This record gives sequence, C-alpha cells and structure tokens, in this order.
Amino acid sequence: MTRQQARIEAAQSGDAAAIFALLEQQHLPLAGLRDHLATTLVARTDGGQIVGSAALEIYPDGALLRSVAIAADRQHRGLGRQLTESAIALARDRRVRAIYLLTTTAEQYFPRFGFEHIARAEVPPGVQTSVEFTSACPSSATVMRKTL
Repeated sequence: MTRQQARIEAAQSGDAAAIFALLEQQHLPLAGLRDHLATTLVARTDGGQIVGSAALEIYPDGALLRSVAIAADRQHRGLGRQLTESAIALARDRRVRAIYLLTTTAEQYFPRFGFEHIARAEVPPGVQTSVEFTSACPSSATVMRKTL
C-alpha cells in the first residue's frame, strides 16, 4: 500500500465528536478523554477529515499514551507511526520523564518505539489515577513504558 501523508496536528475543541467516533469504530475507550483534548493529536486529510488520533494524559509523575487509532481504510500506511512519534515528541516537549500505555491488542506494535513491558505496580501513582487504569481498561491489559 502507498504511504499516506496526513497532517499531524493538535486536536481542536470541535474535533471531539469525530475523535470519539473513530475510537468507537476501533473499540477503544472514550472515558476520560474529553479532559485531555488539549494534549490530543489528530491525523487530518487535506479535506479536513480526521483519520487518526493519539492522546497523552499528562500527570506530574508521567504521561499515559492512549487512544492511538487509525480509520480502518487508512491503516498500514504509516499514520500510526506518525501519530505515535508525534505524541512522544509532545511528551518530550512537556518534559515528561516516562510514557506509559495499556493495551489489549497492540503489545507487539509499541516496542518499535522503545516501549517495554512492565508490571502494573511499576506505574507511578499519578498515572494510575487515570480513568484508563481505574476503570476503562481491563486489569489483564498489557502495561508498557518508554523512558524519555
């Protein structure tokens, strides 16, 4: 497939409905995301359509990468890579020391970006207050960390 170049940019307040629709299509949790739209990135086509997302929840002791999703008809074209790399860059810009994530389906994807499997107990307390940790993701989800 050809690589699709999309603009990776900060989500705008009017993008919430399109982001939520994308996450629902990909069976990802919506809970708590509205509180983190200011640190959500989107992949936008030239026509303005949102075809991907990645969000960071930033806490004093780390960040949670969540809501990495690509529209089904746009997958395998490099957008996930672009969004993940942009989210990592945003975390660096915000001087975050480590990024954590929970996944039930993508534990093979994230190691290419430097994420490694860790025990749930190794996640700092602030990050553990996230809705993803407290209720949105099952306790069986894989936990990963990337130290910056």
